[in-house]
Amino acid sequence: MQNELPRQLSQGQGPLSPAEFVTTISHFHRAEIARMAGWRDRIDRTTNWAITVVAAMLSLSLSTSSAHHGVLLFAMLLIMLLLWIEARRYRFFDVYRARVRQLERHYFAQLFSPREEHSANWLAILGESLRTPKFLISHRTAFARRLRRNYIFMFMILLFAWVLKISTPSLQSGSAPGGLVHSASEAVNNAAFGLLPGWLVVTAVAAFNIALLVLAFTAGRVEGDVAEGDVHV
Repeated sequence: MQNELPRQLSQGQGPLSPAEFVTTISHFHRAEIARMAGWRDRIDRTTNWAITVVAAMLSLSLSTSSAHHGVLLFAMLLIMLLLWIEARRYRFFDVYRARVRQLERHYFAQLFSPREEHSANWLAILGESLRTPKFLISHRTAFARRLRRNYIFMFMILLFAWVLKISTPSLQSGSAPGGLVHSASEAVNNAAFGLLPGWLVVTAVAAFNIALLVLAFTAGRVEGDVAEGDVHV
């Protein structure tokens, strides 16, 4: 039987016998789980890099007054780059996760707990995904999902640290020790970066973080397979 299955598939013969179908589905499910887990590991690795960067930059910036507040702005750019990379990886992960969910929902779930509302064309959908693999979500959607899940908290921590840096004289190089600045204009002046005036830097940072918040909560909302159940990424 093991020799007949490859010959049937190569000659386009079918359908497979029930035993052959179960064997094929079992091996395919195992393979897709492995590929999904591999891309999941890559996603987690990028997130771990981002957390490490945030921790290192916070330690460098807030531990001494000689550290420029631009260190935290640079950290925001690094986290943005890592988020961009992770969004790309998430699109690949989403393809294999969708295949696994097709098998779990329409095959294994039907074996354990049959229901009337069963999709009859799930095998055709799975076959087309194998024949012509395509991304199921856009890079923008993947970016928003990962931002909403993890990265928005990192950006908020960096923003809070940056505001603390420019508003605390004891954390400024050459400034007298003390509490917070006496006025908002003083904090804005401390935000100057090279030839860039403080008001321009503050405006750019504010616009950047507002854009992230809008993107996180208006794009990439849960839909499709991801919406089924509470366990999703």
